[in-house]
Amino acid sequence: MAQANCYLALEDGTVLPGYSFGYVPSDQTSKVAVGGEVVFQTGMVGYTEALTDRSYSGQILVLTYPLIGNYGVPAPDEDEHGLPLHFEWMKGVVQASALVVGEVADAAWHWRKWKTLPDWLQQHKVPGIRDIDTRALTKKLREQGSMLGKIVYERPPEDGLPKSSFEDPNVRNLAKECSVRERQVYGDPNGKGPRIAILDCGLKLNQLRCLLQRGASVTLLPWSARLEDEQFDALFLSNGPGNPESCDEVVQQVRQVIEEGRKPVFGICLGHQLLAKAIGCSTYKMKYGNRGHNLPCLHRATGRCLMTSQNHGYAVDLQQLPDGWSELFVNANDGTNEGIVHASKPYFSVQFHPEHHAGPQDTEFLFDVFLESIKQKDLTIPQLIEQRLRPTRIAKDPAPVKPRKVLILGSGGLSIGQAGEFDYSGSQAIKAMRESNIQTVLINPNIATVQTSKGMADKCYFLPLTPHYVEQVIKSERPNGVLLTFGGQTALNCGVELERAGVFSKYNVRILGTPIQSIIETEDRKLFAERVNEIGEQVAPSEAVYSVAEALDAASRLGYPVMARAAFSLGGLGSGFANNEQELQSLAQQALAHSSQLIVDKSLKGWKEVEYEVVRDAYDNCITVCNMENFDPLGIHTGESIVVAPSQTLSDREYQMLRSTALKVIRHFGVVGECNIQYALCPHSEQYYIIEVNARLSRSSALASKATGYPLAYVAAKLALGLPLPDIKNSVTGNTTACFEPSLDYCVVKIPRWDLAKFVRVSKHIGSSMKSVGEVMAIGRNFEEAFQKALRMVDGDVLGFDPDVVPLDKEKLADQLSEPTDRRPFVLAAALELGMSISELHRLTNIDCWFLDKLERIIALRSHLARVGSRFDAVLLLKAKRFGFSDKQIAKAIKSTELAVRHQRQEFGIRPHVKQIDTVAGEWPASTNYLYNTYNGSEHDVDFPGGHTIVVGSGVYRIGSSVEFDWCAVGCLRELRKLQRPTIMINYNPETVSTDYDMCDRLYFEEISFEVVMDIYEMENSEGIILSMGGQLPNNIAMDLHRQQAKVLGTSPESIDCAENRFKFSRMLDRKGILQPRWKELTNLQSAIEFCEEVGYPCLVRPSYVLSGAAMNVAYSNQDLETYLNAASEVSREHPVVISKFLTEAKEIDVDAVAADGRILCMAVSEHVENAGVHSGDATLVTPPQDLNAETLEAIKRITCDLASVLDVTGPFNMQLIAKNNELKVIECNVRVSRSFPFVSKTLDHDFVATATRAIVGLDVEPLDVLHGVGKVGVKVPQFSFSRLAGADVQLGVEMASTGEVACFGDNRYEAYLKAMMSTGFQIPKNAVLLSIGSFKHKMELLPSIRDLAKMGYKLYASMGTGDFYAEHGVDVESVQWTFDKTTPDDINGELRHLAEFLANKQFDLVINLPMSGGGARR
Repeated sequence: MAQANCYLALEDGTVLPGYSFGYVPSDQTSKVAVGGEVVFQTGMVGYTEALTDRSYSGQILVLTYPLIGNYGVPAPDEDEHGLPLHFEWMKGVVQASALVVGEVADAAWHWRKWKTLPDWLQQHKVPGIRDIDTRALTKKLREQGSMLGKIVYERPPEDGLPKSSFEDPNVRNLAKECSVRERQVYGDPNGKGPRIAILDCGLKLNQLRCLLQRGASVTLLPWSARLEDEQFDALFLSNGPGNPESCDEVVQQVRQVIEEGRKPVFGICLGHQLLAKAIGCSTYKMKYGNRGHNLPCLHRATGRCLMTSQNHGYAVDLQQLPDGWSELFVNANDGTNEGIVHASKPYFSVQFHPEHHAGPQDTEFLFDVFLESIKQKDLTIPQLIEQRLRPTRIAKDPAPVKPRKVLILGSGGLSIGQAGEFDYSGSQAIKAMRESNIQTVLINPNIATVQTSKGMADKCYFLPLTPHYVEQVIKSERPNGVLLTFGGQTALNCGVELERAGVFSKYNVRILGTPIQSIIETEDRKLFAERVNEIGEQVAPSEAVYSVAEALDAASRLGYPVMARAAFSLGGLGSGFANNEQELQSLAQQALAHSSQLIVDKSLKGWKEVEYEVVRDAYDNCITVCNMENFDPLGIHTGESIVVAPSQTLSDREYQMLRSTALKVIRHFGVVGECNIQYALCPHSEQYYIIEVNARLSRSSALASKATGYPLAYVAAKLALGLPLPDIKNSVTGNTTACFEPSLDYCVVKIPRWDLAKFVRVSKHIGSSMKSVGEVMAIGRNFEEAFQKALRMVDGDVLGFDPDVVPLDKEKLADQLSEPTDRRPFVLAAALELGMSISELHRLTNIDCWFLDKLERIIALRSHLARVGSRFDAVLLLKAKRFGFSDKQIAKAIKSTELAVRHQRQEFGIRPHVKQIDTVAGEWPASTNYLYNTYNGSEHDVDFPGGHTIVVGSGVYRIGSSVEFDWCAVGCLRELRKLQRPTIMINYNPETVSTDYDMCDRLYFEEISFEVVMDIYEMENSEGIILSMGGQLPNNIAMDLHRQQAKVLGTSPESIDCAENRFKFSRMLDRKGILQPRWKELTNLQSAIEFCEEVGYPCLVRPSYVLSGAAMNVAYSNQDLETYLNAASEVSREHPVVISKFLTEAKEIDVDAVAADGRILCMAVSEHVENAGVHSGDATLVTPPQDLNAETLEAIKRITCDLASVLDVTGPFNMQLIAKNNELKVIECNVRVSRSFPFVSKTLDHDFVATATRAIVGLDVEPLDVLHGVGKVGVKVPQFSFSRLAGADVQLGVEMASTGEVACFGDNRYEAYLKAMMSTGFQIPKNAVLLSIGSFKHKMELLPSIRDLAKMGYKLYASMGTGDFYAEHGVDVESVQWTFDKTTPDDINGELRHLAEFLANKQFDLVINLPMSGGGARR
């Protein structure tokens, strides 16, 4: 990367340095500079169409989307009329004077590619300039109006070029310059079709094509040619460049045609302005014009709002509009005129481009209207247009009485496939209802969510989401509306059952939003395929079957490989690929256990997967909000894929084809609100299939909301109330409408987070069934920046796209690449480091070459850094930062330290720039607080007044750190807001409520690392940082921030280190005389073995600074010990590992407390139901404690007070104790909020986080005794996702395995526990129970309970030994052949029925299985 070699000079004296591409003149003096009017265009695709559009004559085109040229330039092929297919003027000649971009792709792999963009511009002698901060330039043009500019190759003087050196192209007659010289005829003028005359002022070829395709013949005339009356049936006025004032000759002719009053006239863009002038209106130059593909135009008569493509700098003033004429369309954003129409005569014109190319195809029907007006005289133009805009499938009576009270169904405990995104969408729905003054009732047993907090819904029920309980709530609350699409599949399935049972109609509850029939049609695969075929679209060839035999038949008809999946399931549960009959048979058996219907699809592995989020209101206004492309090819569930938004490798033609299909399909299903549609797109043609439609908010809706800044859930809730989309405001800009499609000027990458390493026997392979537990989203102004950020967000130990993460086995490299696993990106890095070619990698992975090329550039730059070492200069360092390298990553490459690189970077003056996400790519002013950092910029979008308090969020959801920490972060923000302190949130998790920009004063969607938090702290000149609200991740950077003099609020980082560092913590307890299990710091294996033999096994191995017990293990022997120590030292390399005696059969107690300066302000005690040895995140918790006597509680309080004062805690902390033989020992203490904070806050009716926040900012808080609660008992039960993790060991241990939690309340713990169990999906058995109890002790303990079961009338079955034992004790039990016994001598005659037979027939409702030992697992 060399010094800049090219400059964009503007008439106001601004000079922007960049790099040249395309055509570079050989004589580079200022004499040959290319000049023109500088205009911007916000379309994300369609650069070839824009550059060949003659409306851009004399203009320097700035494209706001930062990555241009991705799909190359197609060949100038011609259609049947002799017109080039992909360009807007003959032979594809470039019309714009020059091109200005952020980044240009100098390589492309699209199947239509003929040349790269730079080569094509070179061929047409058009210069380009790259590495310009196009967002800063767009904002400048927006604020100062369009300007004249020049591209020069010698550095201009400091104050820019003299004004006299700029020429204004608009003083020339541009329309005349670019018009055809002689008349041209297309189609057959003597044929049956109408004859159209066009006065050419710079027409786009697609206008010609739209007329020819509809059977017309066209005569294209030079702009001032005389119109011969008998030679045409109608007059068409084309678009064109320049000032309409210079086209008086054309205006005269138009006036003549109108005065004769016989022939239809239709004008587009400049043609619209000319028609307006002909009837006596005037035109004016707009400040910067409308140029983009997403401009909303409102049709006055029907209220329909359409997306249009526009490119104009002048507008029509309607002040002198004569009688008989009216406004046809108006711009929904700025209120400018977009069309006029005559009441009775066939004259009309529009300011936008109905022929699109590039852009949406929503208004192409105007060509039909034009041609119909020639043939038939009965209907007027307004009537013809209205006919087409009256919706086809409108919701029944869309604006009924506004409901008084609405019931919202939540999503229950977080599980794989259904995580925190539904907390976000439900919270948005509650907010939308509150704004409309509607009461809300929420049912959601997930205690950790923000939506179940005080101040959200008017009433919140912590109950299982089952039809029985929901009906009880409906009965007592009597809501008159219900929302089913905000709680994921759980809420949807429950709603469908209630509807089928007639509950909603019985209590007069209206389903708001998407009709239930549409939901059923999209969920039932067979119905779905039929409905899609009705409108001429196709789903991937598939068959719905109900048994294994039918599945095998279907596969033989479709041909292997096939994909099998269960219907009505979430996150691809029970699905996979089968290459032959055996594989299909086992898959089908598994899937039919989850669902009655199984879908067998033809496999389209290797195709691209593309997804659109679509919004539709009850009046048929329909838009797509975000399109996303999967980095991984089809065959991997979209929740498991790396996803990039907007799509990077689709041309305008493909983008608009899929967009139009999406609108057609969603209208056909009658969805009201939000949904998403997924496609399979062939990488070598334009063939596509529809994979599925989700008629509810999904994980990708949360991602799309955060990726674009468009609040999908909020808008969907408003639409469910029957509001029209154009009436809802865009909450980011505040003054434009929500009926628009966001344009992005950045790139977003989402990467899932897996925790497969926690499950020893689970396959690391990822495919069509979801296994990921969370996801991250990174924003950058190029793909490399966003991708590297995202990799670091997923895992703090990863430095970026690093080839050293995964050990490579060169023999197995091909397998490692072709098998998608959670670590495949790093295998790609290693393969690129080894020098594998892009084509070879593409063959093995089917990942698009465009992405692979980008990854190769990262590896190449990394190697270059390593070669240069410490001799790097500012230019190279800036390039590395622009490619998303972190300071630590650069330090590793050049063998230096993070701080040294940071220091050097700041000396060079290289700092990140803060950019806003404003949904409109800088086109409209926006006061948004939604921010990200980038090195691909030249200025900040915001000022830094200082005085903000930074709250650091919890980062990615994973096992052990989930929505609970988001609840704490949001609670902290709210409390600070109440105290009128300005707040900053730093978080990067798109599923959370904390990353909703309404929650704080500034939201940084950024990494939580020392480098980034410190950068923001310095730029913002912040008051201080609160780390204790986001769980483990923020705590890990406490010491680094502290060492650099950042002000950490609350408990001091030294104390945090004392609690996190196992050695310091254990030593401190000993000094203070607080009891703890015997311990030793690990120095070498020998001393560890000696210690374990001295205290006696089992012993616990525990690393420092970890979350959810990562690599914590119980060792039962020397050999175990050795294995676990290796694992633990891997996990926390920089921090010590401690071994302690593991106490068996002890009771575990959790304490959550808040202190100020070491004095306790409030505390809660929760007992674990399970014995010690189950991680507290997997344990069942009860609060207030039911079995602890007053004496024990006093002892607990005493220890808590001692610990708080030793660590001098200010803010939240959590502690775990073990009780055995009347002794209390401390196991660990975390100086941060814990997983149980929301649970104790809501059960005891006291907000611990609010108290902690007040303490942290130094306010006086009175201590409160809330330990004993308010009369109700809460039980918190973990939610596991074992059904998704084939092969996982379901036994619990010291390392956490649950993905979420639920909690319910009751008068006693039994009632609360039963409700909570049912909330996790547990069903009360109806008749048969299977018992298999290992040890004699357990058999005896369970005897009374088993007798109770028998009395209750359950049929009991048991394994051999268990059956004998209970039969001897007089319980009626039938023995079953135990599958896993090699031979069972007792059953010589083979009379016993086999266990497998019972399971296959689903005969057991409950299995109680207590194995003899740990079953060989590490427990």
